[in-house]
Amino acid sequence: MATHSRSTSVMGGSAGAGTQRAAKSHFEQQREALIAEIAMSFEHVLANINKLNRSLEAVVAVGNEFSSVEALWSQFENVMAKDEEDEEDKAADAEGEGEDEGVPEEREHVQGGVGQRSTTPKGEPR
Repeated sequence: MATHSRSTSVMGGSAGAGTQRAAKSHFEQQREALIAEIAMSFEHVLANINKLNRSLEAVVAVGNEFSSVEALWSQFENVMAKDEEDEEDKAADAEGEGEDEGVPEEREHVQGGVGQRSTTPKGEPR
């Protein structure tokens, strides 16, 4: 580009330079059109990013509205887990009194007149 304008000034005449600036080459016209299109695309991208930002802010605001509900459910879950642990501890203490409950018991199961022996823990169906 610089050489083009330099060559017109070397050829002389300010009238020739004025006509060169008024009549742009096809390349310069296409370049300006593409630059304008790119600028428009950037504006659309910026507008869409702003929309996305507003949507994300709305989502975060809705999520923040549920923080008190989440805290309440967390407390409820902790209380229920504590009660469940206490019940399991009591059940483990009760099972500790009967030492042979974990030992498999030998039972005879009769099926069609044929006796079969199996080893299963007490209280479990076969």
